[in-house]
Amino acid sequence: MLIRYGYDITVTCTAPTPMVCLLNAHADRMQDIRKAEELVTTPFVPSRTYVDLYGNLCRRFTAPVGDLALWADGTIEDSGRHDEAFPDAREVPVADLPDDCLIYLLGSRYCETDRLSQMAWDRFGQIPPGWGRVQAICDFVHGHIRFGYLDARSTRTAAEAYDERIGVCRDYAHLAVALCRCLNIPARYVNGYLGDIGVPIVDPMDFSAWIEGYLDGGWMTFDPRNNKPRIGRIVVARGRDAADVPLINSFGPHVLKSFRVWAYDVTHVDADGKPTGPAT
Repeated sequence: MLIRYGYDITVTCTAPTPMVCLLNAHADRMQDIRKAEELVTTPFVPSRTYVDLYGNLCRRFTAPVGDLALWADGTIEDSGRHDEAFPDAREVPVADLPDDCLIYLLGSRYCETDRLSQMAWDRFGQIPPGWGRVQAICDFVHGHIRFGYLDARSTRTAAEAYDERIGVCRDYAHLAVALCRCLNIPARYVNGYLGDIGVPIVDPMDFSAWIEGYLDGGWMTFDPRNNKPRIGRIVVARGRDAADVPLINSFGPHVLKSFRVWAYDVTHVDADGKPTGPAT
């Protein structure tokens, strides 16, 4: 399966504003890229990339006064399979975890393990350790929070999402991540593309957030927002929580003027192997 993906974003600034964006497909999918998503800016601004502490590709530039359009469009090959489940996967004792997993056991900006620890152990402590316990956390979060774009708030934490019982995909992810960490299961926040392949069309499309839990020596995908296996995830960035992986981080005020994202199955290509059809 080939998936065409990309974005068309316009921001407005009243002064030259340094920015860092995390919008590229993650490096662990580079072997699957069939058409790279080269950034086009209008007006043109020079930019450069670097890799952050979490292995994410970041792009630096300075936005000029006025409107700046950011556009990129790429194609990636995907297996077309649903997210894989590993019901026999076991938890790894803290003493045996790799060193680089330990940071994903700690509380972070949006995931207050200290405030949620007692509730987590009371609710999930008696569930057998492993895949089933992480899935039970996702089942709970999926049913506990009511989804709604009008309920989005950039400052909402996991504990606040638990108390308020409303939010968007990042709130589902933060609460699930925090509960896993409370139970000594390393968990990290993921954002990326998740199109409507195999499910009813959702319009407008947005970037999505889900989580990865560390079990049986590997990172495994869980999605407390949708809570069902999906096709065609394209990871953009991973971190402790949303504070580590903002799509656009500006060092000064900006206004988001327009925002469009796409990720869909491409069934036809032209003679050069490039996808045809509108990016909608």
